Amino acid sequence: MLAFLVLVTVALSSAHHSGEHYEGEKVFRVNVEDENQINLLHELASTKQIDFWKPDSVTQIKPHSTVDFRVKAEDILSVEDFLEQNELQYEVLISNLRSVLEAQFDSQVRATGHSYMKYNNWETIEAWTEQVTSENPDLISRSTIGTTFEGRTMYLLKVGKAGLNKPAIFMDCGFHAREWISPAFCQWFVREAVRTYGREIHMTELLDKLDFYVLPVVNIDGYVYTWTKNRMWRKTRSTHAGSTCIGTDPNRNFDAGWCSIGASENPCDETYCGPTAESEKETKALADFIRNNLSSIRAYLTIHSYSQMMLYPYSYAYKLVENNIELNTLAKATVKELATLHGTKYTYGPGATTIYPAAGGSDDWAYDQGVKYSFTFELRDKGRYGFALPESQIQPTCEETMLAIKYVASYILQHPY
Repeated sequence: MLAFLVLVTVALSSAHHSGEHYEGEKVFRVNVEDENQINLLHELASTKQIDFWKPDSVTQIKPHSTVDFRVKAEDILSVEDFLEQNELQYEVLISNLRSVLEAQFDSQVRATGHSYMKYNNWETIEAWTEQVTSENPDLISRSTIGTTFEGRTMYLLKVGKAGLNKPAIFMDCGFHAREWISPAFCQWFVREAVRTYGREIHMTELLDKLDFYVLPVVNIDGYVYTWTKNRMWRKTRSTHAGSTCIGTDPNRNFDAGWCSIGASENPCDETYCGPTAESEKETKALADFIRNNLSSIRAYLTIHSYSQMMLYPYSYAYKLVENNIELNTLAKATVKELATLHGTKYTYGPGATTIYPAAGGSDDWAYDQGVKYSFTFELRDKGRYGFALPESQIQPTCEETMLAIKYVASYILQHPY
């Protein structure tokens, strides 16, 4: 019997990522002090296939920062030699990525089908959007805002009690395919809304007076690809004339300083901005919906991982927004609220200075459309697991993030515009 269980477990874990296997791959964290050390990492990235986790690309490395990146097994020795020869301080965050990825599925929940405590594939999430809507017709309605490059339907859930002229908050998850904790949070938010409406005074008031537009997965094609072929995929799955490389970074594809800084014009790069702004069907669908509903949308919240940050515009320039002091004060109070549950510490501030400059992001774009409360959340963790956050952290991560979202929502109710 035990042997059978072991076989089943092995079969399940390997089914989660056919394709790339990541055996022997490592994730390094390098301390970068000055321009000279930044240049050394540029040199390394030009000779080896390096997957940058944080920041998103070699061009975004700043002095006095840390850089996290993944290295293929066959390059480990030469990369370690390079780091040591050049006296770059480093630590190994993940010594074998395969074992960490297999250990992701550590949830003790034995559910078949959808579970809020586990990572769900797209097919399961899609069925969930239908089920949760049909089970809660007084609180949820489901609509379609577009289709992806590969023809999948983009479902949007509107969560809230029916009412006239209600202000709304738009929240999306799953921009970058490998950030699995992000879609897990959008599902959790919907669960908490329907579970606590009418029972918990705070959520009841929010849903009575506000609508939440929840887009559970923006980059569905990429997300599917992370389940079937390559767990570390980030971009969309679109093709581009004149290049064999696939995909665009959807969060560099918005018309906000498009492709001017912290984005790449090379289709093979992870931060490729696309041939034009809104070239991706997914970003165009999202932008069209917000443009068509600007009269009601008061806040834009976009959920990413990792690094435990709450960011606000701008990222496309080192300039401060008109209501910078208000956004800074709100972010400070929100991260304080988030920390009350599990003591998780977040940093906060304008994107360009707090994390790195990056043009074409959805938060900057929404702000420039007139949505004056626009925030990016970078969820857990700070690099111990990075994108391979285990399922056992879904609940605590989502619980603390709920506190943050509810805090922002309450603030918006009290500060109409």
